[in-house]
Order: sequence, then C-alpha cells, then structure tokens
Amino acid sequence: MRQIARLFAIALVFAAATPAVAADTVYPRGIRVGVTPMPGLTESQAFLGFESAGHGVKVLLAELPGPAFGEVEAAFKAVPEGAMGKVKPESIETAAGKAYYTAEDAVVGTDKVRRYSLIVPGSKMFSGYIAVQVADSEAQTYSDEAVKKMLTSVSVRQQVPIEEQIAQMPFSIRETAGFKTVRTLAPGAALLFADGNEETGVEGAPFMVLGLIGSVPDQTDARARFAQQAAATIPGLREARITTSEPMRIDGSAGFETRIEAVSGKDNTPVTPVTVVQWLRFGSASVAMRVIGSSPRDQWSEAFPRFRKVRDGLKGR
Repeated sequence: MRQIARLFAIALVFAAATPAVAADTVYPRGIRVGVTPMPGLTESQAFLGFESAGHGVKVLLAELPGPAFGEVEAAFKAVPEGAMGKVKPESIETAAGKAYYTAEDAVVGTDKVRRYSLIVPGSKMFSGYIAVQVADSEAQTYSDEAVKKMLTSVSVRQQVPIEEQIAQMPFSIRETAGFKTVRTLAPGAALLFADGNEETGVEGAPFMVLGLIGSVPDQTDARARFAQQAAATIPGLREARITTSEPMRIDGSAGFETRIEAVSGKDNTPVTPVTVVQWLRFGSASVAMRVIGSSPRDQWSEAFPRFRKVRDGLKGR
C-alpha cells in the first residue's frame, strides 16, 4: 500500500494567486478535470486549482495516467477492511462516476491541516485527481461535508478546446498547419501538435512540440553549443546523430536550426527512422522559443513545410 499512500500524498506546494470567482463547474486552464468550487474559493494563477483569500484552503486538480484509477481500485479491493491504518478510503459517486476518496489529518511545519484526495476515471488515457488541503484555522468554514460535496461535483471532459490551450501559451500561435491533435503537455509551458493521438500514439506520424527554454547564453558561439546540447535532450530518440546545426534568422530574430537523424521507439518495440528539426528563436531575459518537429523519414518532405508554417506563425505576446 506504500504506492497508494504516495499517490494520495502528492505534495501541495502552492504560491499566491489572483482571484477569478466561479459559479458552476470550472475547468482550470488547459486540463480536463473540473469541479464546482466551494464558496469563497477563487481560481489560482499560480497552479491548476483554487484557493481561499488567505491561502488556508488549497485545491489542486491534475491528470494522472489512464491506468491510475484502475490500479487504485484494484489495490483498495485487495486490502482487507481496516488494514489501511489512519487513511480510510471510501468509494463515492460523483458527477463523473464512481471515485475513491480519502480524508486525513496532517501537520505542515507547525500547523495542523486536514487533507483530502479523490481519484476518478477520465478515459483510457487519463484519470482525474483532486487534492485538497484545509488549514485548521479554516476548518469551521470548510468542513468535511463541504469538501466532500465539492469533490462529488468533479467532472471530466474528453477534450480541451484548442483556443483555450493556445491562450495559455506565452506566445500566440497563428498557424496549426492541419495537425489533428492539439494537447497541452505542461500548462502554459509546452504544447503538442500531432497527426496521431493518445490512443494510436504520436510518434508514428509527424508531430511538433512548442515551448520555451531558459538559461540561454548571450554569445553567438555559446548559443551554437547550447543548441546542440538542447537537441541532445529531446526525449524518445535512439541512435541520434546531428546532421546540421547552424544559425539563422527567424522572423527577424537570431535563431538556430539543428537537424537530427534518429530512430524513435522504446526498447523491445518496433522502431521508426525519424528526422527531427529543432528551432531556437532567441529573445530577451535568457529565454528562447523552442520548436521541435519530428517526422518518420519517409514523410519528411511533406512534414517539413508544415513545421515551418507553424514556426513562422509564432509571435511573442
């Protein structure tokens, strides 16, 4: 049961937030899990969820891998009643279907808090997760009953509108080049464009990842080395070999293009020869816009112009 305990003890490390009062089901920006917040809670701009004005109540919403709910359910059923110690999970019905819920007392520093968690199925590809922390000073206002009522309002959506996902990015995106799937990889930080999807997989067809990269050097020579080092960190590639890496201008700004030949595929699975391009567009504050495009080698000639369309349609906000 240690794995279950870790799952339900996902850390709540939050910062200050800006209010945006919600009435009905609210889906925090860019994710597929939402709730009807308790009165007095406002949507956070620092994390995906809600909190009270004094930050004594914090509600985190997240997506877990699809199998997570089934693994939790199987573990709960396999453990005899009363064998889980102080944490006593229970099955509850929610707006999104059957879920598992826990509540326990804890201490953060010297402060007593009440912690709650809930996991609910979303689809084969994701499970919904909510973690709540209520300071002892807020317990009278935000009771067990009030928190549980909020948790039973959990709802999931299968898709996040493309416009909503794009709006969270630190740059505007004017061209999607016909990619069928748009998915947030990290809210406000990384976005995926793909011809494949979560069920079929994205690596067997052209896809792109758009985001930012920090700690960028100012000197041109150092940027060349930085671009190659960044390209070497692109996940999912084996037998990777840089074929070209050279400076260029991108929309009037200094940039760098690096191309890689590699194979894509995990160990003991069929591999696909791929060609990958990484563009870095340098800006201010030691941050660069990073665009990665990957395509099976036999589709590269059709994919590359689409990659460039997306790249050329990016504008800083």
